[in-house]
Formats: sequence, structure tokens, C-alpha cells
Amino acid sequence: MISFKDTTKKVAESGTDTAILSVGATEQFGPFLPMHLDTLIAEKYAESFGETLNAYVLPTIPFNTSEEHANYKGTVTVSPNVLTSMIEEIIVNLTRQGFKKFVLCNGHGGAYWESSFVKHMNFKYPDLILITTYHPLAWEGALKEAGIEGLKERHAGFLSVCTAMWLCPELVTIEPMGSDVPIENNKFADYIFWNKLTKDGCWGEFKNDEYPIDQLASIGETFWTSFISKRGENLKETLEEAYRLKKKKS
Repeated sequence: MISFKDTTKKVAESGTDTAILSVGATEQFGPFLPMHLDTLIAEKYAESFGETLNAYVLPTIPFNTSEEHANYKGTVTVSPNVLTSMIEEIIVNLTRQGFKKFVLCNGHGGAYWESSFVKHMNFKYPDLILITTYHPLAWEGALKEAGIEGLKERHAGFLSVCTAMWLCPELVTIEPMGSDVPIENNKFADYIFWNKLTKDGCWGEFKNDEYPIDQLASIGETFWTSFISKRGENLKETLEEAYRLKKKKS
């Protein structure tokens, strides 16, 4: 893996034509978790995929479309047009240097722009390939491997606490937070600010007496290691074959 932390000489000598772009978020995670969790998750995606592809890993963009959280102080939300324009500029710049293959990974579940952007970029630029990863059963499989099968939450609940305890335990306050959100609120989740739909921004609940504290980090690590691995299955083969097919003469 090559990254932005290396020298330009090392990047050039690596011979790689593949770059990893990742997008996190800066948004509320309830009263006791830091706002950069999605960015840390995106970094994990990028590192894993960078290792798999021996690719050039760029720094994670720490902002995303976080409109639903925008009433919480400190949250930053960027319009999809601005965000995708910036990512497009980055990709175009890198193609001028010889990069041809790109993987986009996202740490934020509310990034609905991702699939349409990938499709449009491949339509607009015939000499490059941009892919993202998908595995229909990855989430459920990772929950099972982490021993929390059947967990139902959307944001800043038990799994978020486990994630933070793995990635940044020094920033976590172990206190109860969140609550069960009425199921009927699901239909409003993309239309209404979450301060009007949840008690404290948490779409899920964390109770600090259900698991030993030292077990939380292990659950977070197991879940995300499994989930990212499943999302990255056959990544190299998929990327190479997609590029081959796109460049194939009709």
C-alpha cells in the first residue's frame, strides 16, 4: 500500500495505477461519542482496500451529506453537488498523472449520492474505471460474527459505542444514551431533522450494564473487520475485470 504519507518519489516508483478515495463525516453521535466516527471507519476501509490492491490511498474527506443531523451543533453537512464535484476534480487530476482505476469507499450510511455518482463518472470518463463495493449479506454476517445478531439500530447506539471503544476509546464517555425509536419514525428519517425524531440524536440505545466495558472494543473490532472484509471480497478481480470490459472494443 502507498499513501499520501509517502513521498512523491515512492508513489511514482510504486507503479500503481489505482487510487482509493474515502469519505467519512463530521456529525453528531449522541451526547457521549465523538463526531468523527464515520471518518475513522472510512479510513479503515481505505487501508484495507489499499493493502488488497497495493493502491495509492488518499486522505479521507471528513465531510458528507449529513443533513439529518444538521441541527446538532458541530455537525458539518455538505451538499451532494459540492461533494461530488470535489471528488470528480480529484479523480480527474489523478488521471492526468496516470491513474486509471479508482475505488470509492464511504463511512457514512446516509451518503445516497454514492451510487449515482459512480455510475455517472463511468459514463462521463471512458478512460477510467470507478467502483464501489457491495455485499448484500455483509452487515448481517458481520453482526453474527460479532455476537450481536439481530441488532436493530440506525445510528449512535450500541454498535457505535463498540466502534468508538475500538477506534478511539480515549474519547468515549461510557454512559447510557439513546432509546428505542418508534418504528413509524423510519419513514421520516430522510425528511425530518433527527432532533425531532429521537431523544438525543441516537437511533438506538446503549445501556452501560449489558456488557463488560473491556468487551465492547472487541465487538467493534470483530464487526468492522468482518464487514470490511466481506465488502472487499474479490475486489482485485472485480476492479480489473471492470476495467478490461470497459476498455474492450465493441
